[in-house]
Amino acid sequence: MTRIASAAVLLAVLFATLLWAPAWATVALAAIFAALAAGELALIAQGAAGNVSPWFLGAAAAIVCFAFVWQVDSEVLGGADLGVVLLAAVLAAGSLTLAGGPPSNTTIARAGIMLMGPLYTGLPLGAVASIRMTSGAGQVLLLILIVAASDSAQYYTGRMFGRHKLAPAVSPAKTVEGAIGGLVFATIAGAVAGPRLSHIESLTPLVGALVGLFVAAFGIVGDLFESLLKRSAGVKDSSNLIPGHGGVLDRLDSYLFAAPCYYIVLAWLAWLA
Repeated sequence: MTRIASAAVLLAVLFATLLWAPAWATVALAAIFAALAAGELALIAQGAAGNVSPWFLGAAAAIVCFAFVWQVDSEVLGGADLGVVLLAAVLAAGSLTLAGGPPSNTTIARAGIMLMGPLYTGLPLGAVASIRMTSGAGQVLLLILIVAASDSAQYYTGRMFGRHKLAPAVSPAKTVEGAIGGLVFATIAGAVAGPRLSHIESLTPLVGALVGLFVAAFGIVGDLFESLLKRSAGVKDSSNLIPGHGGVLDRLDSYLFAAPCYYIVLAWLAWLA
């Protein structure tokens, strides 16, 4: 019951922001999610990387998210240079790592996570927010639909038909059959919903099917990547922030790889047009 209630609240906030609030509200929500997910990543990494500041990672992720949107839609939001922000992130991560203490066996891991964390969560969510800003809510809904169809199909087909482990060392519950089911249903979702939700004329049912296939494939990789991080740190969930669901990072893991793939595909389709 708690899990269902939490999901209902999250979906209500997401769709209300996406469909009825101004576009900038989606940007703000994306930045908040990026900050929370990056903060959780910092807490996960503390066992292997020592003293990693969740406040730095969270703030940096939010800034990267905003900067991505500004770069793409500078006419609306003022034109911040994403390159400047990334350079500043490198300087800040290096400086804070240096200030974190003398050399140790966690120093390299700490430097890596302080630089990787804000990019891992901030850039993908910035991509989603920029799609909302420039292309409308329908284009974001297509991404959500594809990933949701894939995740749901992976779960149910895996439970019914799963026999062969997909990556047992990383995520023992995932199966090859579940992954195939996820790809099939995501392909169908892209073919059916793509031409209806997207304003891109070249996104035909065939192209929509291919979009669904590629986006779902990278979503599976994103899910496995986050599982790899958590298993390496010896934790089950990124946090207990969302009752019954774990943390924000647990809910976003598929999107953190699916969204960049989706953004690149949309940019390619727009270029072809």
